[in-house]
Amino acid sequence: MGMPAVSSPAYWTAAMVRELPDDGNRYECIDGELLVTPSPGNLHQWIVGGLYRAIFPYMDEMRLGLVQFSPLDVELDDGMIVQPDILAFRLSPSVKTGRVHGRDLLLTVEVLSPSTARRDRGLKRAFYARIGVSEYWIVHPESRLIERWRAGASAAIWEDRELVWQPEGAARPLTIDLPALFDAVPEILRGS
Repeated sequence: MGMPAVSSPAYWTAAMVRELPDDGNRYECIDGELLVTPSPGNLHQWIVGGLYRAIFPYMDEMRLGLVQFSPLDVELDDGMIVQPDILAFRLSPSVKTGRVHGRDLLLTVEVLSPSTARRDRGLKRAFYARIGVSEYWIVHPESRLIERWRAGASAAIWEDRELVWQPEGAARPLTIDLPALFDAVPEILRGS
């Protein structure tokens, strides 16, 4: 669940965001706009965990870099800070300071909620495309599919069966069975 961006006359920077209180919200800023999202719910986190469990061993086996999940402040561009639900990136010295360059980012993933859908599909998608992110996945839990954006693409690929991902430098692809991923969601979390 998300909240609309906080309106303020200020141009927000990563440094300003880092000074905000630790109040359980997730704070991001893109192009000076502060984005505030409360902590995610159980269904959201379950899907993040399921995807992470699929991506982590693959990234490790292929020796491609790291895969992380939020909350984690990542400065992808000067003065801009985001917290993708999942991000996979190549290692570089700037990682120690929390900076991941767009060209090193192999994948960003956002799991939609009704209140974040517009931002994830608009502002964030445009930002990730602008800084050169190789792939951006937008997970639609209710529709049981992934909207997949690749660098330079003018349209998304909609995946509902099998998602095959092979980033540059990988010896083989990762295949994620999407029906199995969504079928594994505990019944009590479905529709929440």
